[in-house]
Amino acid sequence: MKPKVYLETTIPSLLTAGPSRDVLVAGQQQATRDWWNERRRHYELYASVLVMEEAERGDAEAAARRLQVLQECRALPYPDEAQELTRALLASRWIPQNAEVDAAHIAIASVHGMDFLLTWNCRHIANAAIVEQLRAVCEREGYPAPVICSPFELMV
Repeated sequence: MKPKVYLETTIPSLLTAGPSRDVLVAGQQQATRDWWNERRRHYELYASVLVMEEAERGDAEAAARRLQVLQECRALPYPDEAQELTRALLASRWIPQNAEVDAAHIAIASVHGMDFLLTWNCRHIANAAIVEQLRAVCEREGYPAPVICSPFELMV
């Protein structure tokens, strides 16, 4: 059985965006493309209804490209259990109230038993300063937290 990977919105966004002039973002885009082309087949891919909603926003052509990529993913709902876990993550204050969707991505991935949460959101999700505290909240609430990482970390 393949490991299960939840794709947070930054993954289809960077995968389908035009080349960035920002060297850091350009590197993230290349790493995302490399992972997509070389490694994605080693995983079962998932995205939530929230990712789909976020991907639909903005420029229509860009949204269509993001949604095309997401067709390879199984869609996960945002059940009551994940909503409760989102509230617990926000109550911990490790994620600010204005980043509720970021907390929801972690909650959905946890409740659905994902092995990995793949993201480039290093402010509220893949932040080494808070990831262990987020994991502890999930486990305290009865859900195993996924490994939160970037495509760089899943290239092996």
